[in-house]
Amino acid sequence: MITAVDRAEISELVHRYAHLVDNREIGAVAELFMDAGVLVLPDPPAELGPVRQYAGRAQIVRALRSLSGIPVTLHAVLGLVVDPDGAGGAVGSVAGAAHHVSDRPDGTTADLVWYLRYADTYRREDGRWRIFRRALQIEWIETRPVRHRRGSGRGES
Repeated sequence: MITAVDRAEISELVHRYAHLVDNREIGAVAELFMDAGVLVLPDPPAELGPVRQYAGRAQIVRALRSLSGIPVTLHAVLGLVVDPDGAGGAVGSVAGAAHHVSDRPDGTTADLVWYLRYADTYRREDGRWRIFRRALQIEWIETRPVRHRRGSGRGES
């Protein structure tokens, strides 16, 4: 059974993931996973489904460090559905949008937007909900020109 408190804690976990990724606190992101946690990522643009698997916090950190080449990101959680998994944990479906803003060689700025879903499995570890497995599925990709305040994004001005 998933209680209202469990749902609130899992929602906080999901939102904290987005916040920490945007602030490039990659070590803290990895701590949201269990010791044996797994992150499965797509390989866009060729493959939008989860195909690259990273097991354990050290591999998850290495995988997420690829974000360092993107000056500004904004991950938005658009919806979250949580259900018990029958084994004392929970499964979640997270709908979201991930904005990746970067400068192009021609001097313009573009936002590469991934509309996505995470298929999550959560377990309790040390009294806290953590991510046991997270698989990212990109539903579609959109690229659009944008203007942004230089230095904006991770608390800079």
